[in-house]
Amino acid sequence: MIKFIQSDNIIWRSHIARAILVLITTAIIIVFLPRTQGKMYHYDEGKPWMYGQLIAKFDFPIFKSEETIKEERDSIMKTFVPYFNLNENIGRKKVEQFRNDYKNGIPGLPVEYVNIVAQKLQELYDMGIVNPVNFTSLVKDSNNMVHIVEGKQAISKPVKQLLTTLGAYENLFTTPQLSTKRSVLQQCNLNEYIEPNLIYDKNRSESEMNDLLSLIPQASGMVLEGQRIIDRGDIVDAHTYRVLNSFEQATEKRNETKDQITFTLLGQTIYVLILVVLFTLYIALFRTDYFDKPGSILFLYALLIIFPIITSLMIKHNIFSIYIVPFAMAPIFVRVFMDSRTAFISYAVTILLSAVAVRYQYEFIVVQLVGGLIAIFSLRELSKRSQIFLTALLVTFGSAAIYLALQLIQADDFSKLDGSMYFHIGVNGFFLLFTYPLMLIIEKLFGFVSTVTMFELSNTNNELLRKLSEVAPGTFQHSITVGNLGVEIANKIHAKGQLVRTGALYHDIGKMVNPVFFTENQAGVNPHDKISDLESAKIIIGHVTEGLKLAEKYNLPNVIKEFITTHHGQGLVKYFYINYKNAHPDEEIDDAPFRYPGPNPWTREQAILMMCDTVEAASRSLSEYTEESISNLVNKLIDAQMANGFFTDCPITFRDVSIAKQVLIERLKSIYHTRIQYPELKS
Repeated sequence: MIKFIQSDNIIWRSHIARAILVLITTAIIIVFLPRTQGKMYHYDEGKPWMYGQLIAKFDFPIFKSEETIKEERDSIMKTFVPYFNLNENIGRKKVEQFRNDYKNGIPGLPVEYVNIVAQKLQELYDMGIVNPVNFTSLVKDSNNMVHIVEGKQAISKPVKQLLTTLGAYENLFTTPQLSTKRSVLQQCNLNEYIEPNLIYDKNRSESEMNDLLSLIPQASGMVLEGQRIIDRGDIVDAHTYRVLNSFEQATEKRNETKDQITFTLLGQTIYVLILVVLFTLYIALFRTDYFDKPGSILFLYALLIIFPIITSLMIKHNIFSIYIVPFAMAPIFVRVFMDSRTAFISYAVTILLSAVAVRYQYEFIVVQLVGGLIAIFSLRELSKRSQIFLTALLVTFGSAAIYLALQLIQADDFSKLDGSMYFHIGVNGFFLLFTYPLMLIIEKLFGFVSTVTMFELSNTNNELLRKLSEVAPGTFQHSITVGNLGVEIANKIHAKGQLVRTGALYHDIGKMVNPVFFTENQAGVNPHDKISDLESAKIIIGHVTEGLKLAEKYNLPNVIKEFITTHHGQGLVKYFYINYKNAHPDEEIDDAPFRYPGPNPWTREQAILMMCDTVEAASRSLSEYTEESISNLVNKLIDAQMANGFFTDCPITFRDVSIAKQVLIERLKSIYHTRIQYPELKS
């Protein structure tokens, strides 16, 4: 992902690419937005209504509760009479089969017992034999009667007069003649001649049942358009609870029509497209530099997409309350990694996009915007984990306070205030504590560098800086001084001080390769005296490329590498260039071998480092340190940088440069102030 977003940046400058980005963002959001309202309100019987006054927008029936319908259904089912078809062939065939099997008589019994058993079997079939499963179902459903269909006629018969196969078998031996011969008859397996002849008619029975159930009215009243249903603070009683359920059912049914869905989709498309286009215009007009950073663009548009999707899914599936979602994470991320203005604009657009899926949009927007503003104002730079805790606390109390204010505006009694929302806001605050670990993931995923990472990198005990202090102690002290100067300037002009300090510590790490060729590391002997000016210039310029190699080796972030490449810009190594020019007066000198590869600074922080680096290094060569000499040096060097166009590509103002000069003059005066000469003690 990081390699992808650090690839060719030119694509984001294309208007076509931006248009595609807008369309993709819009399409993804619209796909997840609910076309119907789903469950619009959260309420419980016996508790206060937490929303505003609800007026019926159309006529709708008051549907009965499921319990009431079940009671009526059970009541009407007691009058239901199922249908069974009589199959006379079954009884006739079984009796005939018995006669054929025992035409020579039953062993051990007189011949007349064949007729006695056959007649008894016929009597059983005449009574009606049903499947045991059907009989159990009849008893369970409390059916007292059944319709027995024979041909085109149907007669009613009490269920208790029907027999199951087991009951018919036992009934065989109720005859005195057969009961005394039971042991002999059991050897005949008479159960094989008993089979249900009453077949349950499922189709006719279910049709009859549905006709009866259709007579049950689903509604017990009507609510007319314009009628007041409930107001904030009113207790939701049993009747009102049914009315509210009926209203939501009717609303959902109306919204499911094809025309309504079409209009909803069209409206959502226009709404989302306008907001995404406006956000893109803001970036294009006021923060064009973000289009040069694919990681920043992908991150911003990902935020626009993720939170509306979460909101839509929660509304669609009625998952908890939308107020538990930590929307304030979004401005915190953008504030820490980018800037406060973009944080507010992106957050406002995110909330407006999410609000389209919410029922009470005004309340939602106000509460979330207040929470986001508090998050932005309370977190200028993230340097400690405790700041996240404080921000979460402030956002929680701020959101709760503004929600209380909204409730008080609409309520006339404290007893009508809804307390459940404060629990949801508290959960929201708890989730905000996860901002810190998520920030580390985002930092790696999108190639950002947070202030926390800057603090870690500026720790002088880390391997690279410790090595710099050992190999090139003069350069190390120079870097620390430049960092201190840069931080003070950055704080004065509201730039990123910690970024300047960290960049200053690493900007000259390339000098570790040839430390003695740089004056701050020399101890009397100057190795440049033994080589040509061209070779000297090559070594001096080489500390930039060598610094980049070390930065790659130690996996320093790109923002630090940029300080290494820009702290000299495309300037000349003037000392050796002038020496070479003086030594070759008759030649036309090509200054390319004496010029740093650049590029020139393009951020205010890089410009600050360039000024501090140049002034601090040059100040060591002053013969005397007076206010005039220091002022002249600072003004001369920085004016030359401006005249050479080093700051053309960065958004630093004349006022910023003026403040930087003043800070440098005051700090150098403090560093190089005249020290008191202590008198010697006379004996």
